[in-house]
Amino acid sequence: MMKMRKILALSLAMFMLVAFMAACETDKDATTPAPGGTTTPESGAATPDTPDITDEIVELRVLNYIDMSGAGALEEIDVIWKAFEDAHPNIKIIREDGFEDPFHNSVEAYAAAGTLPDVLYAWPSGKSSTLHTKRLLKDLAPLAARDGLASNYIPLAMDPANQLGNYMAILSQGVTATNMFIANMEVLNEVGLTPAKTYSELVAQVPVLREAGYDTILMPNQSTWVMQSCLFSLVVGRFMGEDWHEEILSGAKDFTHPDFVAALDFIKKMYDDGVLPQSSLALDYGEGPGLFATNTAAYYIDGDWRVGAFITDSVTGEALISPERQNNFSITVFPEIDLPGVKFNRSNSAVLGTGWGMNANIEAGSAKEEAAWTLIKWLVGPEIQTFRLRTGGLPTPSWTSIDFASLPLEPLQVSLANLGSEYDRATVVVDGAFDSIVFTPIDDGLQALGLGIQTAQQVAEITQAAFEAWKATLE
Repeated sequence: MMKMRKILALSLAMFMLVAFMAACETDKDATTPAPGGTTTPESGAATPDTPDITDEIVELRVLNYIDMSGAGALEEIDVIWKAFEDAHPNIKIIREDGFEDPFHNSVEAYAAAGTLPDVLYAWPSGKSSTLHTKRLLKDLAPLAARDGLASNYIPLAMDPANQLGNYMAILSQGVTATNMFIANMEVLNEVGLTPAKTYSELVAQVPVLREAGYDTILMPNQSTWVMQSCLFSLVVGRFMGEDWHEEILSGAKDFTHPDFVAALDFIKKMYDDGVLPQSSLALDYGEGPGLFATNTAAYYIDGDWRVGAFITDSVTGEALISPERQNNFSITVFPEIDLPGVKFNRSNSAVLGTGWGMNANIEAGSAKEEAAWTLIKWLVGPEIQTFRLRTGGLPTPSWTSIDFASLPLEPLQVSLANLGSEYDRATVVVDGAFDSIVFTPIDDGLQALGLGIQTAQQVAEITQAAFEAWKATLE
């Protein structure tokens, strides 16, 4: 069975588990103590156990990825980092925080200079491809096997085939569905519409919504990765088929294949039809949630992780969309594309989630390796995954024994928990299947299509040339 079918089965199972457990009543404590830490039910604060690593002070440089606009971002400093440092006085953390392009630029700069941090947040492929292809991260499989982690994590997270370098470069925190299509019933009800089930219905709604002063779809596309990851990956899967990336990699098809060009053309069509306003190309990623929460559009497109931007911030007690209003929003996947050439609908794009890796230059068996591994296990352990679930930052965790019923999930989180039942199959995310040399021209080309400065055929040809250049580096 192909890798993406495994992703679908696992993501469906985990999403259904969330939905079922959230609906159940339970007398259990807030979380169940698990290896790597304990939890106090009264406070919900996790306390990592303190292993006897060494008496010497070990200094760890850490590169952390954090969206300060997300719910719970400020709380993360105390719940994740301060708690670890308090429990491990012999481990000194020097933490650098970053987000989006500045974070990835830092990774590339450190990699080029040979000064990679000891522990860092990373993707299983895509924007972290340099770390994988150059094997700059340590293989964590021996440490995971030593500590028996396979029994606690979903098989997807333990399978090195799901990472670009074909080894366990990171310990992943979950599965990511990269398309989340939110319908705003407050806007739709006002203009007498119901959620579109097909693309044709979306197009028909454009003039009605425009007349009332609303955009049809809000999608912040200034950062080029957003369109590729959160929509085009779904679209190209529907036009080319379930394992299209394997046909490209094997040479059975190339990027100039009519189906790939048709997928690109569909993105241009969305701009031409007014389903996506061209102004979205100037919209910063961080601006999207706030605009959607103020009813500027009928629909919103993002990845499943973005629910965290809408729910109640545990520090401020404020939410972009209050729990009461959240019942007026529903989460599904992009509607059926009712156009010639589509292979199937009811699909989504999904990939192994982000996680944490260790600098490959850290000496095996050293106190620094043990300290770094202790931190990674904490960052991807049950207490922190529970925290991220509660604050909306982790829709589908990799830890298999989290007590979902104990979590105070808000309506949008419960709706997200049912996302897995909204699609029948999953296809790859472009930047999870190809090297950055290959997907960068796709990212840039999707924006060029929206601006009208390149055609779909031109984008396809540029991408194919980049693919051939990438293949040449492997010879």
